[in-house]
Amino acid sequence: MKILVVYYSMYGHVYQMAEAAVEGAKSVPGAEVSLKRVPETLPHEILKSMGAVDTQKAQAWVQVCTTDDLAAADAIIFGTPTRFGNMCGQMRQFLDSTGGLWLKGALTGKIGSVMVSSATQHGGQESTILSFHTTLLHHGMIIAGLPYSFQGQTGFSEVSGGSPYGATTIAGGHGERMPSKNELEAARYQGRYVTRLAERLAGFKVG
Repeated sequence: MKILVVYYSMYGHVYQMAEAAVEGAKSVPGAEVSLKRVPETLPHEILKSMGAVDTQKAQAWVQVCTTDDLAAADAIIFGTPTRFGNMCGQMRQFLDSTGGLWLKGALTGKIGSVMVSSATQHGGQESTILSFHTTLLHHGMIIAGLPYSFQGQTGFSEVSGGSPYGATTIAGGHGERMPSKNELEAARYQGRYVTRLAERLAGFKVG
């Protein structure tokens, strides 16, 4: 199985979640897992004014994703921060470039799954994931979330992201909060879950 985790992360929160998802996917024997990031659309001067240059440099080792990478994967886990209840512009622009894949049906029957971050506890995490699903469904993808078999999302002893739609993290109003142990474990679980689903669907033919 070829598992692709593709993300955008301005301040490193989704980057950490994506790395955890990779760890979870790699725990499944036989999985070939890759981590990619979508292209940056903001100029250096804007990133500098937003205090995001250092966190972007820390991710420079991650290769930029192409539409061919999507087509080659058996399952794709997407990671994005929220922007007013929707995915970030960088992810939206990348997905808007996949029209050629849609014409070929290149993603039909593949598993698609989403993880997000938001500044606040009720900052549009679920609406971002659900609106993201619309694009995946147009591509004919099979949606996978974060089932309640991950017990970490049923507790209430601490502030934590996570929903049946996918793993999430709360970044804080100034990005001061990094993903918690429970949130990272949710991402690992989602990575394992998606990979095991891909394993079950191996050899499945559409049409």
